[in-house]
Amino acid sequence: MAVQPDSWIKKKALKKKMISPFIDHLIREHDGEKVISYGLSSYGYDLRVSDEFKVFTNAKNGTVDPKGFTDDEFIEYKGDVCIVPPNSFALAVSVEYFKIPRDVITMCIGKSTYARCGIIVNVTPFEPEWEGQVTLEISNTTPLPAKIYAGEGLAQVLFFKADVECDVSYADRSGKYQKQRGITVPRM
Repeated sequence: MAVQPDSWIKKKALKKKMISPFIDHLIREHDGEKVISYGLSSYGYDLRVSDEFKVFTNAKNGTVDPKGFTDDEFIEYKGDVCIVPPNSFALAVSVEYFKIPRDVITMCIGKSTYARCGIIVNVTPFEPEWEGQVTLEISNTTPLPAKIYAGEGLAQVLFFKADVECDVSYADRSGKYQKQRGITVPRM
């Protein structure tokens, strides 16, 4: 298994619509203003966060339960900048829609620009034949409010091509997050 270079990613993205919309180069500036980079990088793709967020709050003294998740524990927010409260957490969604080939697995990791500010994006794989928009988990580990910029880079996806295809893909087992759109909360 080997990480794949930008030329392989570009070919797959264009031919198989692996990433849509696809930006075939790294964007660091938009309309004359610096942005947190997004688009095709050397061995991966820097995805953008959309303007949809679910910010966790403890207004009702609830408990976050992955087996019984309720919408009571967060507020929905839509905008160009989301403020994640100190020592808190938010969910967001990627602008891009991904279709992962059967012989590929990815790792989605946070960008260092945010990590150096104490803002962590959960590391997660996209399994073979998974497709959908990516639900992003953002943790603000600082004692200060943190800004997340919609439409800009938030995480990098690294692509690893296997020597042989997997026996059972995410699609084969009807994974519960298959073809998700928008922010998808935990499912059982």
